[in-house]
Amino acid sequence: MPSIEQARLWYQEADPVHDFEHVLRVYRIAERLALAEGADLEIVHAAALLHDSRGSAPGGSGVERLEHHITSAQFAGEVLKQEGWSEGRIRAVQHCIRAHRFRHNGEKPQTLEAKVLFDADKLDVLGAIGAARTIAYAALDGMPSYAEPSAQFIQTGQEEPGEPHSSYHEYLFKLVKVKELIFTASGRKLAEARHAFLVSFYEELRAECRGEK
Repeated sequence: MPSIEQARLWYQEADPVHDFEHVLRVYRIAERLALAEGADLEIVHAAALLHDSRGSAPGGSGVERLEHHITSAQFAGEVLKQEGWSEGRIRAVQHCIRAHRFRHNGEKPQTLEAKVLFDADKLDVLGAIGAARTIAYAALDGMPSYAEPSAQFIQTGQEEPGEPHSSYHEYLFKLVKVKELIFTASGRKLAEARHAFLVSFYEELRAECRGEK
């Protein structure tokens, strides 16, 4: 089983949003969900440590980030083979990693372990951490924390020409929907409270930026 200290080395060049602190939070929440749901803890631990191990370096291409679930799964196979894992258990970890993405039309979580990793990763975009990460991600892209969304964006999710994709845009486009995607009962319970905080935060941010408070 890869150790936490071993895994830390895989994220030395990660961007601040997908860094090892994110991995540790996902690891801890995934462990909590796995114990509550009766999932295979070793599979979940390995998948959590490896799920963002590729494609999250600062300045990396958008394609690298979009495909990181594939390249991270491939890297996981190499690591776990060296650890002496069986082919079946390696494939189980790889499925978890390939199926953890929010924005893609590929592999969906089929196993309990994959659902646990998906939920843990999504819980990290809710609550106070979710707000902080989303604002940080906007800043990395040179975008503001708040910009008034156009009517077109509100209706379709597509910005008008020149419209910034602020953290508030990301909240409307992604974060507000995450709660409904959670698979496990224990994950949904955690998501409710984190979702409520996130909604309250972005309502406050919007009001303050518009000079209403």
